[in-house]
Amino acid sequence: MITVKEIMTKEVLTVTRETSIKELSDLFIKHRVNGFPVVDGTGQLTGIVTEKNLIEQSKNLHIPTVIALFDAVIYLESGKKFEEEVKRYNATRVEDIYTKAVVTISPDTGIHEVASLMTEKSVHSIPVVEGKTILGIVGKLDVIKGLARE
Repeated sequence: MITVKEIMTKEVLTVTRETSIKELSDLFIKHRVNGFPVVDGTGQLTGIVTEKNLIEQSKNLHIPTVIALFDAVIYLESGKKFEEEVKRYNATRVEDIYTKAVVTISPDTGIHEVASLMTEKSVHSIPVVEGKTILGIVGKLDVIKGLARE
């Protein structure tokens, strides 16, 4: 059985929460990848930012439906969700758009499990970690190549 350590990319390009949206866009164009792990000052994984996050940042802002009742404004939808959308819409740095809940795998994960995870979680890149330390990354093309080798 092929494992992640046999197919992962070991030299992982990462960004920080402070990386600008402009710089992030340039990195996507230059490196032709679909996601970057987000790391803190010590290189530990804190999230992931994908092309999808960047594209969603540019979509139109959804204004929630509200009603006025006795001089109060009541959101008929989540006010917190609206605040998050405003932050995303006005994003200037990775920290405004990245996903904190990251799907990760260990180096000993089997290739079929990775394929299932990618399908179930709708992700195209999965960081390979030990604790919060990034050892590599596996993309959908790595999985396809690995499956072809089996």
